[in-house]
Amino acid sequence: MPIPPTMDELIKDLLKRIEAGEFQPGSQIPSTQELADHYDLSLSTIHRAVATLREQGVLVGRPGRGVFVAETTRP
Repeated sequence: MPIPPTMDELIKDLLKRIEAGEFQPGSQIPSTQELADHYDLSLSTIHRAVATLREQGVLVGRPGRGVFVAETTRP
């Protein structure tokens, strides 16, 4: 069984998946439970990683709806 990623590795992987187009701008990311199951990490680690990406403006939370990839505006 592989070793679960660190929080930094999780953040890098989520960013890679966003950049690769797996998670499109404006689309909802999987739930924290789904991410915890996929990465074999605790919910608190997933929450901290998502909070970090929200602080960076990569993700946006919509109360009662979930967490979404931020819409990007390119010139």
